[in-house]
Amino acid sequence: MDFDLPPEAEEYRDAVRAWIADHPKPSARELAEAGYVAPHWPKPYGLDADPIQQIVVDAELKAAGISRPGNIIGIGWAGPTLIYAGTEEQKQRYLPGILSGDEVWCQLFSEPGAGSDLADLSTRAVRDGDEWVVTGQKIWTSLAQHSKFGILLARTDPNATKQEGISYFVCPMDSPGIEIRPIIEMTGVHTFNEVFLDEVRIPAANLVGEVNRGWKLAKVTLGNERVSLSGEGALWGAGPTAADLVSLVRQGGGCADPHLRQQLASVFAEGEVLRLIRLRTVSAAIAGREPGPEASIRKALADEHGQHVMGVAKALAGARGMLSGTGSYGGPEALVANEIWNHGFLFAPALTIGGGTSEVQRNIIGERVLDLPREPDPTATKGWAELHA
Repeated sequence: MDFDLPPEAEEYRDAVRAWIADHPKPSARELAEAGYVAPHWPKPYGLDADPIQQIVVDAELKAAGISRPGNIIGIGWAGPTLIYAGTEEQKQRYLPGILSGDEVWCQLFSEPGAGSDLADLSTRAVRDGDEWVVTGQKIWTSLAQHSKFGILLARTDPNATKQEGISYFVCPMDSPGIEIRPIIEMTGVHTFNEVFLDEVRIPAANLVGEVNRGWKLAKVTLGNERVSLSGEGALWGAGPTAADLVSLVRQGGGCADPHLRQQLASVFAEGEVLRLIRLRTVSAAIAGREPGPEASIRKALADEHGQHVMGVAKALAGARGMLSGTGSYGGPEALVANEIWNHGFLFAPALTIGGGTSEVQRNIIGERVLDLPREPDPTATKGWAELHA
């Protein structure tokens, strides 16, 4: 891997630093208007930035302590899909609010009977003049209670094959007929929700792409989702890392328990492997090569790694790990017995479910990377005993 940046990187760096000097504490809207929220997006929403420019922008904003808006579903999933298939009117209406964070978005995909098999969804959308009338139920909808809009998959042709009769919509979350019910987590808060749609009327102009061709767009969204959920932090790209945990233990005077020391070494090594896989992907992009299987593999590894990190943190905290507040007693136990790690431990079981379960991820890797046969459908094949009776 070659991570030396070419000479033009310094030109990018000078430009970003000059902008930061003029905007030392930029607002989210100023960041969006400068193209720094999603620099790889096309102009005028981004900078049409190549991988080198993206690396420079990310590094300079981080060094200056400047954070981007936290509209993860809008910026990471909905926006790229609208850029790919949205009309010019849709782009102009929705992309500025997505980038500035003024309009939070959610994703209305999963259903109680269609989670891992998303194409089996049953939410219906029926055309009625200049509107679509939507009825159904969605589940595990992150941030629905805060969202202005949602990206919605609904079945528009019940007679078509599963993947052919689905359409993709922008759904205003304040529409009459929408009910949001919280799903309370072990953490005591609620990120996820159930969303019920009872004859919700969506303007025909909110259809993204073609009628009955929404499955292709869903794959675009899910592709961006799985990249977004495999960032550096242990909690789907957010939160602390294994290196942060090791640093805290070092600051607290180290760890005398040999078993816990081995666990720390193990999660640190996992974190380094994931970091190098990510750098390999960046290196390929800089060299102009298409990324290989690293992105899919990294998502599968990162989920379980996050659980390992939070498990070690809880073990380090010992009995104090049963508390959710920050202690004032010294040592590494106190450093990890605080709200960040407590929340992370309780949230970590969700990591191998959201964005595609670990089993689904491994099937994707097996079929699309290793070129293995598709997993047999147990409902469509006869058992061994029946075949050999």
